[in-house]
Amino acid sequence: MALDETTPPEHLNPLQRFGRDVRQVRLARKLTQKHLGTATGYSEGYVSKVESGTMLPRPSQKFAKGCDRVFGTGELFAGLLRRIDEGDHPSWFVPYLNLERKAARVLDYSANLVMGMLQTEPYAWAVFRGSHPREDVELIEGRVAARLRRRELFEVESPPLLWVILHEACLRTVVGDAEVMAGQMEYLLTAAASPHIDLQVLPFSAGAPGAHTRPFTLMTFEKSPTVLYADGPQGGKLYDSDATISLHLDSYDRLRAHALSPGGSLALIKSLMKEYRS
Repeated sequence: MALDETTPPEHLNPLQRFGRDVRQVRLARKLTQKHLGTATGYSEGYVSKVESGTMLPRPSQKFAKGCDRVFGTGELFAGLLRRIDEGDHPSWFVPYLNLERKAARVLDYSANLVMGMLQTEPYAWAVFRGSHPREDVELIEGRVAARLRRRELFEVESPPLLWVILHEACLRTVVGDAEVMAGQMEYLLTAAASPHIDLQVLPFSAGAPGAHTRPFTLMTFEKSPTVLYADGPQGGKLYDSDATISLHLDSYDRLRAHALSPGGSLALIKSLMKEYRS
């Protein structure tokens, strides 16, 4: 649907409404698209796509914050964009997202599937299609886009340290098909090259330490207590009791001790990538 000033608001999707708001405030401030682009660090074409609602998967938080700075609108556009992002996530996952953005370290153990932040688009699509087989394509696309946007966490000036332990089952469970898995293995190798990401694989040979451990994530903060996030039958939940945190910190240390070294982990991922491509 073409976006113009006569289109009723109820017929616009969230990105189109966001774009219309940007355009209306820009015009009220008597700024051109080129002026706004220059002031926010983006091109005139980027601004045009934002205003038409065609910037996919969505405009960046940097752009939204730039609009607030240029327009003098406080955190209006940054907040609008954040709510669009959260709208594609389950309500029970939003509190985790808010903490993830503030964490100094994220320690994740994934038992069956590659953690969301490290999933490729085809892999995430296969995961969501498999778990929501009757959902419309548009809803699946929204979920996938929201998952991929979590990578923006590593585009900030001081990103958190992400330490991921993947059980070998994550690498050998075929999500989608062999081509999807090969691409996923390749992306893991790329991600592991980042100075902000540590990656280890817990092999099947490790036995008990990981065999009966449910996936969980620990987030540490500079001035706040550590928080645990763990999945349950009705969705994920946050925990902050000292006893629960201590138990899971011990579990993470144990998993890390039984996992392959970072070098050995990458060697295994490389061999699986070749296997999936053969």
